[in-house]
Amino acid sequence: MAKLALRVNGGNREIESADPDVPLLYVLRNHLGLTGTHFGCGLAQCGACTVLVGGRAVRSCVTPARSVAGQDVVTIEGLGSPDRPDPLQAAFIAEQAAQCGYCTAGMVMTARALLARTRRPSEQQVRQALAGNLCRCGSHARVIRAVLRAASAPPGGR
Repeated sequence: MAKLALRVNGGNREIESADPDVPLLYVLRNHLGLTGTHFGCGLAQCGACTVLVGGRAVRSCVTPARSVAGQDVVTIEGLGSPDRPDPLQAAFIAEQAAQCGYCTAGMVMTARALLARTRRPSEQQVRQALAGNLCRCGSHARVIRAVLRAASAPPGGR
């Protein structure tokens, strides 16, 4: 068994794993109980498993957990809470941007990375950033509106 030290949602976490190449997704869900990050395709093509690593949107289903040691990992649970949602989460709620909700965490995390690097993205930039996040329910129009709403909110507006 190998010990793996990670920094997740602002806290230091240590897990034991028999597999040195265990995907970050499995560590988050199975070892740390952070089930907001979803398994979709397992091939980094749908975006349901997206988390932030060092502020970048990363597909956790194909990212070996050991490769993110020493970096800040943020999951959907680390953005906000029901009492104090992140402005982007609040915008998703206001725009009713989730239908079944399976892809929502990945969409939020991808959009959070976009807004961190581009404070006021155009609709085209939002569409481009989210192009790799699949939604079979068809809530894309509301998702785009939610991201643009969050982008127009005052900075730091929690």
